[in-house]
Amino acid sequence: MSGTFVGMPAFPKAAHEAVGNPTLRGNLRHATGTIRAKRARAVAEVSDWAELREAGKRIKDHTLRHLDRYLVQLEESVTAAGGTVHWAADADEANRIVADLVRATGETEVVKVKSMATQEIGLNEALEAEGIRAYETDLAELIVQLGKDRPSHILVPAIHRNRGEIRDIFRREMGAWGRPAPEGLSDTPAELAEAARLHLREKFLRAKVGVSGANFMVAETGTMVVVESEGNGRMCLTLPETLISVVGIEKIVPTWQDLEVFLQTLPRSSTAERMNPYTSTWTGTTDGDGPGTFHLVLLDNGRTDTLADEVGRQALRCIRCSACLNVCPVYERAGGHAYGSVYPGPIGAILSPQLRGTASEIDASLPYASSLCGACYEVCPVAIDIPEVLVHLRERVVEGGEAVRNGNKVVLKPAKGHAAERAAMRAARWAFSHPAALRTGQRLASRSRRLHPRTLPGPGRAWSETRDLPAVPAEPFRDWWQRTGGGKGDAK
Repeated sequence: MSGTFVGMPAFPKAAHEAVGNPTLRGNLRHATGTIRAKRARAVAEVSDWAELREAGKRIKDHTLRHLDRYLVQLEESVTAAGGTVHWAADADEANRIVADLVRATGETEVVKVKSMATQEIGLNEALEAEGIRAYETDLAELIVQLGKDRPSHILVPAIHRNRGEIRDIFRREMGAWGRPAPEGLSDTPAELAEAARLHLREKFLRAKVGVSGANFMVAETGTMVVVESEGNGRMCLTLPETLISVVGIEKIVPTWQDLEVFLQTLPRSSTAERMNPYTSTWTGTTDGDGPGTFHLVLLDNGRTDTLADEVGRQALRCIRCSACLNVCPVYERAGGHAYGSVYPGPIGAILSPQLRGTASEIDASLPYASSLCGACYEVCPVAIDIPEVLVHLRERVVEGGEAVRNGNKVVLKPAKGHAAERAAMRAARWAFSHPAALRTGQRLASRSRRLHPRTLPGPGRAWSETRDLPAVPAEPFRDWWQRTGGGKGDAK
């Protein structure tokens, strides 16, 4: 996976700064609260939601167990339908493939459908380095691109922006990218949407190359599926002469019957709609209908390594609905930028460290970006046990030490905090194995309780700065039990 966002610190520091921004907190609280409530109502309409959720989980698990077979079947189906399949082991290879394909057309511009995979590999930046300009056409992605910003949400990348900020971005930046914003543009949603529509229309009609991802790939027919709400995807997928789709290898489903399950659960979990306004499917190429040339770039970029982890592999079930972000108390306060990845929130906290490894400071911190409340698991439409994976990854970080920066390099060194924790656990095990020593320690703690500090020293300070340490009782339980005759009152 490509590197973290340039200049991003580890999650604790980034989150601390984000929590201090009242505008950001207000934007997030309003947006996530609204989406959360709408999703709950949409899901409540479905009487067999639990069964659909279980079906989605089983389909994904089955597919991942036989991923090699289904990927070969997909390649054969796409090729038979007139498409060309390319295999990319990592971000650099995928970017090189796409850049070469665009250059082969002689074009220097592409229009893009919203795609997490292309953000993951930094495709826009790679194309720019080759003299090719990529235009985002999803409204929220357009806002992020014009604002020289980073996405902060899987479904709503500009969730951290309010209407006034969006209006200012359009007024200031649209002219440099194409058609300028209308004179006197206000911050009403209708006017902002119309400004974006007019700005993008000329790009749709001019572009010869489109770049997309895919929500799903159907192995039995080689069909790509994109679901979206604005219609920009339909324009990018049908108008260009050449279409290039970059898709993670985990996005495959075996059959159309399997796809049916996800077309029910994805819209309700993401946009709280009963069905997607635009569900676009295409199978290879067809004369006189849509692009004449289709390329599929199948992206690994750490997914095979993730698949090898028996606990962590369940993250590959993710269908990118973003429901876990909207219920997460940590995300609601810290926002998506604090995660330093295109995958923010609970799913990002388990997916990014697996795709990128935990060698960087920020990736080593992401498994701790959670209260383990379990709300993310409750809303996940494919039943990813995110808290289980978080604890699993924390264990990996502890065993591997922590990442520190040495000049321009990131190196691992033994984590002092975790070493101290292990030493404390060893001491506790010894004490509990020696009752006399435990009794003596408890009595000393009770008699010296007025001298105890209010915060923990050393590595424990950060934890106790926001929590009250439990008060030591005036009398150890064993002494009380003996004195009262087993809790029956004072012994005679």
